Amino acid sequence: QVQLVESGGGLVQPGGSLRLSCATSRNIVSLRLMGWYRQAPGNERESVATITTGGSTNYADSVKGRFTISRDNAKNTVYLQMDSLKPEDTAVYYCKAVSSSWTGYWGQGTQVTVSS
Repeated sequence: QVQLVESGGGLVQPGGSLRLSCATSRNIVSLRLMGWYRQAPGNERESVATITTGGSTNYADSVKGRFTISRDNAKNTVYLQMDSLKPEDTAVYYCKAVSSSWTGYWGQGTQVTVSS
């Protein structure tokens, strides 16, 4: 079992920045993959950014060049730096961890609202 605790969401104006954090209860190095997903009202949950144990990253086309995923192994934490935020980035953001046995675990989600 892996517990994930997200933080850092909130209300920000268009063009602003936020940094999301996801703290894991397990040694992050033992997890195959970590990622951030989001779900806006009426939409399906979609992948935003992922990072593997080896440090390889992948981003949705809609966030490339604006969002950066990173990890701090010493703190067992994954971050999502979000810059140049747009109203269409408004959603609940979820952290996900995938174990070495390919079991997926989700955090409780954190709301991000981009509005003037």
